[in-house]
Amino acid sequence: MDKRILVPTDFSKNALNAIRYALNLYKEIKCEFYFLNVFRLDSYSTDNLFIPEPGSAEYEAAKTRSEEEFNKLLDILKLHHNNVKHSYHTISTFNFLEEALKQIIAEKDIDLVVMGTQGATGAKGLIFGSNTVNTMEKIRECPVLAVPENVRFSSPKEIVFPTDYKSAFKRKELSYLIEISKMHDTAIRVLYVAKNVELNDEQLNNQKLLGDILGTLNHSFHTLSLKDVSDGLTSFVESRDSDMIAFINRKHFFFSSIFSKPMVKEIGYNAIVPILALH
Repeated sequence: MDKRILVPTDFSKNALNAIRYALNLYKEIKCEFYFLNVFRLDSYSTDNLFIPEPGSAEYEAAKTRSEEEFNKLLDILKLHHNNVKHSYHTISTFNFLEEALKQIIAEKDIDLVVMGTQGATGAKGLIFGSNTVNTMEKIRECPVLAVPENVRFSSPKEIVFPTDYKSAFKRKELSYLIEISKMHDTAIRVLYVAKNVELNDEQLNNQKLLGDILGTLNHSFHTLSLKDVSDGLTSFVESRDSDMIAFINRKHFFFSSIFSKPMVKEIGYNAIVPILALH
């Protein structure tokens, strides 16, 4: 079956960059791309109980604007990304982003969500907008790949995979990381950041299990003796010029410590590489 990839867009440069990144990352794979635009209406707010109905003048005008932007987008993609392995679908909807994503993931059996890290209204200097953080945290039906605005695609040579080894790994939850590694001959660098770098028996067993799952892929294990995980991860990625961060987003695990709002300032605001949240 073709891979199905969902990319939300607000037609900003950032969103177009995320689309291009996804098209290049999966250039050799048969894919169906679903581009989603959640349009808003000026008269509607969460404080306003009035919800515009399909057929009303304002609703139809907003939908038409969305569809016109999609026509422009498809023209750009046909000109610059004419790949016979890829097919494109567009969806314009009036909804909350999270609800729209969940609905389409279920209806279209989506494999992966790819999104830019900042919308058209993004605050200057803020790499990870609230939409991206919420999506990475709340969409658990499939992996989410967030692409910073200034990242231009180059075939990833190295992916950093931070872990605390406290949970056993499952082959299935690492399937997308393994797939990208195989597609681009990418090395996987497993990183453990902790004040106490000695692993207990359970952690050693989990480390061995991870090594077995990664098998013959180019991979290595690294340890940093630091209290602050986000600082360690950032410095590791920057010093090695790594191309991506991938992590398993279990509830109350890494996301809560690294990508909670205060920590986003430390790592997300300075994000220089795409981040793949696996579930």
